[in-house]
Amino acid sequence: MHMRNQIVILAAGKGTRMGGNIPKVLVMLNNKPLILYALEEIEKINQLAKPVIVVGYGAGKVQQVLGNDYTYVFQEKQLGTANALLSAKNKVKADNILVLYGDMPFIKAQSLKNLIKLHFKSGGKITMLTVESPNFRGLYSSLEHYGRIVRDTRHQVAGVVEFKDASAGQKKIREVNPGIYMFNTKWLWENLAKIGNKNKQQEYYLTDIVALAVSQGLKVQSLKTEAKEVLGVNSREDLVNAEKLMRNYGS
Repeated sequence: MHMRNQIVILAAGKGTRMGGNIPKVLVMLNNKPLILYALEEIEKINQLAKPVIVVGYGAGKVQQVLGNDYTYVFQEKQLGTANALLSAKNKVKADNILVLYGDMPFIKAQSLKNLIKLHFKSGGKITMLTVESPNFRGLYSSLEHYGRIVRDTRHQVAGVVEFKDASAGQKKIREVNPGIYMFNTKWLWENLAKIGNKNKQQEYYLTDIVALAVSQGLKVQSLKTEAKEVLGVNSREDLVNAEKLMRNYGS
């Protein structure tokens, strides 16, 4: 069976800053594990293949909570997001993959569908969501630590600079990278292994794939979405903000 796209969710992290000993994606938000919000949206996207979930810390617990509707992949060492995605290689069967994180409870199926549509229309190798944050305070404080989108003089995406590696000037950029991408699978596997770990964390960042594409003369298509949709939950403060927003989200 020939499949155009498959979804991969990165969920290997430990909720270190949450103070708990549980996988981050199982942190409770209004009595429901964080990852379930994203998974429920994903169900609204037509898929032939089961979504792949990359688990790491507390893998058994995550599988226990989520059940058998997914294909699980185990990331042995926390070597960064590029490494996490690479560990899913043998389970991905589709020509294109949509990659997202399990700790973004406000992401909407429609935005993901728009990204998929743009990717197929452009026929490119990589298409990404970006967000223009109004500021980095209060509700938007979790976005401050996202990588900054660097654009060239023609306003094309030139790369992503991780917050920890960004200069003072780059930190002022309000267009940030939530880490939601659509890739041509064949191109992705050929290039993921080229990513190095020369950065402050000595991790293999998936974000480096953007500059890699640009260096090959490829156009990185991008689509802006609502800042609220990509709020992450990395700290207790983020959790409080998310709970507040969740209460008003229906309204």
